[in-house]
Amino acid sequence: MKGNRVLVTGGAGFIGSHLVDELASRMLNISVLDNLSSGSLTNISQWLRDTNLSFKHADLLNIEDVAKAVEGCDTIIHLAANPEVKISTANPEVHYRQNIQATFNLLEAVRRIGSAEVFLFTSSSTVYGEASKIPTPEDYTPMKPISVYGSSKLSCEALITGYAHAYGFRAIIYRLANIVGSRNTHGVVNDFVQKLRRNPGELEVLGNGTQTKSYLFINDCIRAIETGLKRAKSRVEIFNIGSDDQIDVKSLANIVIGEMGLKNVKVTFTGGVNGGRGWPGDVKNMLLETSKLKLEGWRPRYNSEESVRLAVKDILSKNREPC
Repeated sequence: MKGNRVLVTGGAGFIGSHLVDELASRMLNISVLDNLSSGSLTNISQWLRDTNLSFKHADLLNIEDVAKAVEGCDTIIHLAANPEVKISTANPEVHYRQNIQATFNLLEAVRRIGSAEVFLFTSSSTVYGEASKIPTPEDYTPMKPISVYGSSKLSCEALITGYAHAYGFRAIIYRLANIVGSRNTHGVVNDFVQKLRRNPGELEVLGNGTQTKSYLFINDCIRAIETGLKRAKSRVEIFNIGSDDQIDVKSLANIVIGEMGLKNVKVTFTGGVNGGRGWPGDVKNMLLETSKLKLEGWRPRYNSEESVRLAVKDILSKNREPC
């Protein structure tokens, strides 16, 4: 990527800002586009005066802004999306517009105006739905997402795949497990910490506590994205990214309580829906097979428990709400 101009959509968000940190430290020419709906300029503040980085406060739903952003870019790194899985039940249009429509607008700009050679996209483990094979490999079928969020991510994958083959650029798609760490403003770890800050004596857990999933620390995720970018060979390459193990939500709650140094916390479970799920569309059991990426030299440094502990420590180290 040396000498390339890189566009990062959602570059002020959780994963995006960490990726910008890595790219900017290598003195690449970076354009960041973010509507700041969930991201924050604080996340990339150290680079805002860097002549190699430009920031545009814009939305992928604005076609003119998208067209200007992709012009002259060799590599598109598309992370902008609405990350809240739960919101899709109440308002599915959010995920249609902010995930599918936004991705379509970006792809159209690449087709009509851009000179992009590589299009990188962060998808989600939710595209698999309730997989019968655990750990779940990239070639698992049939893919039956059980949430509108998962459906929107799978729709984006299909669009990107079609455009890559039709218009001659390379696509790299990453299906992510639960990524945790600094700057994250959503997800179960952050939710538990904020609930316990408000009421240190009680923690309400959505579902029955048996939901079992994989958690990966942000640093491991960034290294995995870099590895895939360097090693991808096919026109369209898909990589799972996650830890080698999983933990249930009840154990996760106890980890958070322990890291916060709390005692005698009453943990209550809502019972959940549809067999103990936290919400409609919540996948109860998720663990990704990551051997494909490991063959390219990547290994996670932290397991799920270690990743959660590191994420909690980071949140607690801040004297303000995590940004």
